Amino acid sequence: MFRFAHPEYFFLLIVVPVLIGTFLYTQALKKRRLKKFGDPELLAELMPNVSYRRPVVKFFLQLFAVILLIIVLAQPQFGSKVENVKRQGIDVMIALDVSNSMMAQDIQPNRLEKAKQILSKLIDQMNDDRIGLIVFAGDAYTQLPITVDYVSAKMFLSAISTNMVPRQGTAIGTAIDMAIKSFGQKSQSGKAIIVITDGENHEDDAISAAKLAAQNGINVHVIGVGSPEGAPIPIPGTMSFKKDKDGNVVVSKLNEEMCKNIAAAGNGIYVRADNTNNAYRIISKQLDTLAKSTTESKVFSDYSEQYQSFALIALIVLIIDFFLFDRKNKKLSKIKIFDIENEK
Repeated sequence: MFRFAHPEYFFLLIVVPVLIGTFLYTQALKKRRLKKFGDPELLAELMPNVSYRRPVVKFFLQLFAVILLIIVLAQPQFGSKVENVKRQGIDVMIALDVSNSMMAQDIQPNRLEKAKQILSKLIDQMNDDRIGLIVFAGDAYTQLPITVDYVSAKMFLSAISTNMVPRQGTAIGTAIDMAIKSFGQKSQSGKAIIVITDGENHEDDAISAAKLAAQNGINVHVIGVGSPEGAPIPIPGTMSFKKDKDGNVVVSKLNEEMCKNIAAAGNGIYVRADNTNNAYRIISKQLDTLAKSTTESKVFSDYSEQYQSFALIALIVLIIDFFLFDRKNKKLSKIKIFDIENEK
């Protein structure tokens, strides 16, 4: 199996189009300045040692070396061995509300970001547990199937926004039903569903869904984000807030009663998130009470580093670039190794 140990370094590739654009701009600027002195073809006869193609070749050699060095930083690896790894843990499915009301700022920085902070801490403290992620608003979608890949879980979590689900609403029941099916039938581990929501605009039978989960031995815990007093919903990119059809500012309030009823039906607990870590600590303790079972999975191990080949090629490219001069060299003109054919 091939992988990159540090794929985040590929963000550096954004410099490639910037460098190309800068080079093209400077080349065009040089041509415009040269035209001010006279006819370019006549000037070329007067400057026989000036090469117009060598700077282009040197630039693309340097650009190629930059790309190779970024690949080296990303650390390409090959998995050379597959092992069966036994783990002892629990299964947890997260159902995260991404409706527009989650952008309300009655909890800092806003409801959705606070929810993501809580989940990030839960993932950090997991060890051999499996975790999955579902996002919901008017519909529910599986964002991450249940897995032990915590790196991917954190990556998917960071990318979550209110734009992920086009239809607005709060389909908690649909999200719980989807989470129940996500566990599978073979796993004997302790199971829990954590619903994180403000409970506003509740539109399906979440109570029945939570009862079904409890009947299947799955605890449903609910984390309420927001405050009963509520807060207006910011409109992204503006200084305004969402308004109703009469022009009044909409105030989104945490529906605690509904959240508590869902948790009670699912044999779980309800906790309200605030600006402290209280919710994270309480939910974490509840997860610790679940029975852990041994599961076996195949994983690649003994990854061998492959960056050396890319580093060597980058070094060779830079050496070639070093010996390739911007101007034609009289002494080297007789040697065709570094000469560019058909130069003007």
